[in-house]
Amino acid sequence: MNRTLLAFLVTPVLALAAPVLQAQNAAVPDAVTAATAKHMPDMAPSWVKPAPLQGLWEVAFGPHIFYISADGQYLLRGDIMNLDSRENLTRPARNKARLDAVESLGEANMIVFSPPQAARHTVTVFTDVECGYCAKLHSEMQSYLDKGIAVRYVAFPRAGIGSQTYDTMVSVWCADDPHKAITQAKAGQPVAPKSCPNPVAAHYEMGQLVGVRGTPTIVLDNGDVVPGYLPAQRLYDALEQAAAESKG
Repeated sequence: MNRTLLAFLVTPVLALAAPVLQAQNAAVPDAVTAATAKHMPDMAPSWVKPAPLQGLWEVAFGPHIFYISADGQYLLRGDIMNLDSRENLTRPARNKARLDAVESLGEANMIVFSPPQAARHTVTVFTDVECGYCAKLHSEMQSYLDKGIAVRYVAFPRAGIGSQTYDTMVSVWCADDPHKAITQAKAGQPVAPKSCPNPVAAHYEMGQLVGVRGTPTIVLDNGDVVPGYLPAQRLYDALEQAAAESKG
């Protein structure tokens, strides 16, 4: 395993990673510890633990999951599947890593629409103010809230950092009332230009790390990702199914 490959796969995580955690298992082979330290000297993994497949160790960097052989010689990136049960054994770890990465943005840096009562579910939505289905989702916000779903917006200007959409989203996040501003922007109404220290670039970069390709992209509260718009009932059903699967 050469440093160029691992650095290429992992380096984008460095600026956005949550606070580093120590390896979770004292029996981690020295070769695995040495391999991660050698090939990613500027960053420790979020966790290192035995993989579902004997002989491999699961290593998390930000929202990404890798597997390293016990001798530290081989790196695998992909899903481990149980062919008998058809269960994706990588999915729980990837979901946790994705949730941890999203949470590292900080809810205070998101625009959150919450139901009046305690939320039954919370979703994180990568959104763009120039996106038709994002506008549709927002226009139905009350239906999500009525289902007990809290909606946390993070910015993903599809045109990229420095674009006109990016500038609009900075103005939204910097507005005196971001909830009103994002509602105006999604309705096609102008938002007063404004600048301030803001999280829009960090949101966009995190979206790229977690694999956002379009908007809206919805991260469920179990870490699964739903690409695209879902009406309130279908989103609620997906959340309930995910919750039942996690209990089962």
